[in-house]
Amino acid sequence: MQLLRVLLLLACSVALPAHANWYLDNESSRIAFVSTKNQSVAEPQRFLKLHGNVDKQGKVQMRVELESIASGIPLRDERMRSMLFEIDKYPEATIEAQIDLDQLATLAPGAQLEIQQPMQINLHGKQQQYSAELLITRLDYHRFQAVTLSPLILNIDDFALSPGLEALRNAAGLKSISPAVPVSVVLIFSQR
Repeated sequence: MQLLRVLLLLACSVALPAHANWYLDNESSRIAFVSTKNQSVAEPQRFLKLHGNVDKQGKVQMRVELESIASGIPLRDERMRSMLFEIDKYPEATIEAQIDLDQLATLAPGAQLEIQQPMQINLHGKQQQYSAELLITRLDYHRFQAVTLSPLILNIDDFALSPGLEALRNAAGLKSISPAVPVSVVLIFSQR
């Protein structure tokens, strides 16, 4: 009888974390994208400040501080902040989704699950629906990771960013900047 009680307590303690709040680990997470100029020069960039959580019902809410853009070229970063993102009016982008926490709860540490995840991206005052192909990995009972299996392609036109893109192109003296932007993510959520 005592052994049965101990096993029941162990089973409950393993299942409970999936139905707790999960918080984004900014230090270990990354949202990166590639911009392409003059048709063939691709340059990686990323955002340094991310915030997010998954609540007990599986609602995902994330915020990306657009001022944290990091391309490795300070002048480009400043131009992107002011001309493209217009951070004085639109300081952040948000991402919302709904995940199935019961599916996550069944994963053992080290186990992986491929999912097609619908999401809503809010950027520059516009909202768009996307679907991302993600690989979810249960790192341990208190952490999981979501990684894009293929880049999510955002189109600048969908977010009314074309005038800012044209201003960037002119300021940099470029022939072109592609409006199609591949985005990849590595997100780690921890239970606290």
